[in-house]
Formats: sequence, C-alpha cells, structure tokens
Amino acid sequence: MGWEITHIAQTESTNRWLKDRGGAARTVVWADYQTAGRGCGTNSWESERGKNLTFSLMLHPEPLTASEQFRISMVVSLAICEALDQLVGDISIKWPNDIYWRNGKLCGILIENTLKGVSIKDSIVGVGLNVNQERFVSDAPNPVSLWQITGQPTDRGELLGDILRRIDMLMPQAYDNGQQPGAAEGLRRKYMSRLYRRRGFHPYVDARGAFMAQIADVGDDGLLTLVDDSATPRHYAFKEVQFVI
Repeated sequence: MGWEITHIAQTESTNRWLKDRGGAARTVVWADYQTAGRGCGTNSWESERGKNLTFSLMLHPEPLTASEQFRISMVVSLAICEALDQLVGDISIKWPNDIYWRNGKLCGILIENTLKGVSIKDSIVGVGLNVNQERFVSDAPNPVSLWQITGQPTDRGELLGDILRRIDMLMPQAYDNGQQPGAAEGLRRKYMSRLYRRRGFHPYVDARGAFMAQIADVGDDGLLTLVDDSATPRHYAFKEVQFVI
C-alpha cells in the first residue's frame, strides 16, 4: 500500500510518537497500549492493553489550505465507516468525527494539523477504535466495542490495513483538482449521508440550554447547522453543542 507501518507495544500516545520522530508522509504507528491516550480537548480514551486498535498516521496534504482541513476529517471518518461496514451494520458518524454503532461510541478521531503559510504542511490523524475489549470500566457514557456487537474477536492488523486502503481510495477526492472537479462536494455528500441522527428532531444542549433540532447542514469548514423546532437555524463550531444521548 506504500504505508510505512510500525507496531509497538506501548507509548505515551501514538500522536506524540509521530510528532517526536517527525514522521514522513504515509507513516503509521499502532500501539498495543497508550499510557496517555486522549481524545479531543481534555478527554481521555479508555483502552485495555492489546485489545483495541490505537494508531496514528502522518499525512502531508499541502494542496489543502487551512480552510479545507475538514476534508481530512471526512476522508478518515468515511474510510473507517466503510471498513466497519464489512463487519457490522448501523455505522454512522456523529459530528464532527466520532464513529457510532447505533447509540454507542465505537471510535474517536483526533486530528492535529501544522500549517505552512495558508497550506496544511503536516496532518497527524490519531484513531482509537474499540475492537476486542469485552467491558469498559471508566465513566465514559456510551462506549461499545466490535466484540460486544459481534461476540467474536477481530484481527486488528487486518482492520488497520483495510482502513488505510480506504483512506487511499478517498483521499484524492479531498483535493478537488482539475482531474476530479466537484470531487470535494461529492465527499461532503457522502459524509452527510453517514451522519448520526441525520433525519428527524433530536435533543441537544448549547450554552443557552436544551432544545430540539434537526441537522440541516455541515459546511465545508466543518461548522454544523441545526434547525430548531421554531425553524430557527443555529450554527456551531466543535464543542459548542452537545448531543443528548
């Protein structure tokens, strides 16, 4: 596949491992255990040693500008969904990039970009995917694993390979170049069709309180637009609104 893949027993975090080594493009590291694995912000990630798929990959997507960085998130989340489709049904993307099975969180994605001028020089994509963990003991509200869904183990290495192949297939659509005019809009439509709670009104909470709304759009910049039950549009950046599950 042209990916340089390293498998290690333990590290603080796979994102940090790549940062410290200044990984070349298409470098992947996956670890059996992370001592400080985390999600976005201050969120931590519970993962039993040797049970799950925790990995990071390095991209150098310099054709993409800072305003187009959400395309990386769409590519990776869609690639993971398509790989999981081969194992289970009912897979969706909870905005912006959590992977859900029904109402359970199966996977989290953390993307850290470095800019060079207006372009994205480096993109480190960290993924935590619950694979063979049989139970969760933290206070995380709704984790679920493939083992809990299927009742059988999944080969983590094979799943990683499938995800990387699908990233390769989807990534050219992010560049929307002369060879693929309109490809990025097609990518966004695929992403929209995968959204968790894409249809109907559901409960949310923002700084003003609880309300009912339906998803109207996700912009090129990743901003979420909800329309509440009074037909008023509400626009949100990441962490500005919570899904009530």
